[in-house]
Amino acid sequence: MARNSPNNLPENKPNIRERLKALANLPAFLKEVYQTSPSLTIGNTLLRLLRSLMPVSSLYVAKLIIDEVILQVSNTPKDFHHLYLLIGAEFALAIIGDLLARGISLTDSLLGDLFANRTSVQLMKHAASLDLAQFEDATFYDKLERARQQTAGRTILLSQTLAQGQDAITMGLLLVGLIAFNPWLILLLLVAVIPSFLGELHFNAKSYSLQYGWTPQRRELDYYRFIGASDDTAKEVKLFGLSDFLIDRFQTLSIQYFKENRKLSIERASWGSLLLAIGTLGYFAAYGIIIFQTVNGAVTIGSLTFLAGSFRQLRALLEGILGRFNSISQGALYLNDLFEFYKIEPKITSPVLARPFPKEIKEGFRFENVGFKYPNSDKWANRHLNFTLKVGEKLALVGENGAGKTTLVKLLGRLYDPDEGTIYLDGFDLKEYNLSELRERIGVIFQDFQRFQFTAGDNIAVGDISRREVLPELQRAAHQSLADTVIEKLPLNYEQPLGKRFAKGVELSGGEWQKVALARAYLREADVLILDEPTAALDARAEYEVFKRFAELTKGKTAILISHRFSTVRMADRILVLDKGQVLEIGTHQELLAQNGRYAELFNLQAEGYR
Repeated sequence: MARNSPNNLPENKPNIRERLKALANLPAFLKEVYQTSPSLTIGNTLLRLLRSLMPVSSLYVAKLIIDEVILQVSNTPKDFHHLYLLIGAEFALAIIGDLLARGISLTDSLLGDLFANRTSVQLMKHAASLDLAQFEDATFYDKLERARQQTAGRTILLSQTLAQGQDAITMGLLLVGLIAFNPWLILLLLVAVIPSFLGELHFNAKSYSLQYGWTPQRRELDYYRFIGASDDTAKEVKLFGLSDFLIDRFQTLSIQYFKENRKLSIERASWGSLLLAIGTLGYFAAYGIIIFQTVNGAVTIGSLTFLAGSFRQLRALLEGILGRFNSISQGALYLNDLFEFYKIEPKITSPVLARPFPKEIKEGFRFENVGFKYPNSDKWANRHLNFTLKVGEKLALVGENGAGKTTLVKLLGRLYDPDEGTIYLDGFDLKEYNLSELRERIGVIFQDFQRFQFTAGDNIAVGDISRREVLPELQRAAHQSLADTVIEKLPLNYEQPLGKRFAKGVELSGGEWQKVALARAYLREADVLILDEPTAALDARAEYEVFKRFAELTKGKTAILISHRFSTVRMADRILVLDKGQVLEIGTHQELLAQNGRYAELFNLQAEGYR
């Protein structure tokens, strides 16, 4: 895998204006949170509102207690009634504060989990609506990776955003008392906080830039981590002795990232210590002023406690608010990644007034000068395709690897749209039909079909997930594909988990997996069935039996077969030979042999191998 140095990536260090602009994402974010659970959101807000009153209430009661204690020291006789009430009030505030804090923590956790789940579902739904071509683009994958990271990390942003409002209310109440005593203390408060805040703002921006710029490399690290310790790759890794190679690639890249991050961390810690010392100086200057005023009799001892405590808490709250601003603005920047992903729109869609898929195909499919190029490629995968797939016809596609056979099939199912030319269905452009209906009526099993780590029944039900609970339908499809001979040997039959990823899973051979995959096509009962080399892991006899049964079961239906075995291909009604993405020959097996062209050459070469 080719690697791009982060030094070659565009700089993405957001300035303060961009960070403030990113805060515009918060209303949409909070709306999403509210829609996740209105009751939890309102409950959390009310709890935080009550919690915001606790610090100033506790400080004021403590002031009253100290003043009352000093008063009772000089009083004769002593009257402890009022003092007991104040101590009881302070105790009650402590209990209430703890309960509110636990309630906030609980609702934060529940709301965060629900929001993470909801965001994950939305992400999967949106990804499912996008085009196949978009998934084959590296830039798209970077956006998808950054969007995925937001599904789990937004719980912290939620808590921080709500805490910001809570602390702002508390700070406002404390400021009233501080300003009444000495407004100049506000300047010292700013001196104690602003330098540290600006430092954090600067280094958070650099941290975001580092994370953003390293997205492709982090995906590469995840890839090495996966293939270096996976059941899917274990055989090749052991047989080819790839372990050291993979470890070396992983360590080289991870150490490079570590060095970049270490440099930033050291710089951050050094400047942070200096700026924190300036803040501490500002705090003790204010503390000295309050003590001096108390000694001179300007305020009581209780007021000293209240003001010193207020300044200390204001400093902590302001640091928290400013520090949280850094985190929130950074989180809001990351929200850009999520919302930008949501803005990606598929190009292959149904028209507003979509034509319904015909209940019965009458004319078939016609390719008229169809051409297609993959994104970011100058090479035509298919070009000048002109042929008709007739109703009820079995058409075989033949050609060397890279000839464009699979691409043609994907064009038929509108996984791609042609870059030139038109595909017609019963005389109408394929783009005019309802996209969902089109794909529902076409059943495709690709050579690289997915081996889902589901039960055997669910693996078949993938072909038509609406029939997942209809066991007779699953059994019918399994019988037609010969997968029933595989499933009946499994301990749990249709409930048997396949693959080794989860407990009690059983691994199948390549041929057994292919029979299960074929059952998906039979379950679908589509108007057009396409088998794209799905029997490559079967021996010649087994493949012949599969295709023979396929031909019997698809009588009256339109079908496309792709296979490299000519013993199978010759069962088709017509054979289309592709070369470099273009139609080279088309006709029956006998007609193509008589032409003595490419098909006859390939057929004779394969036949010679069996002699």
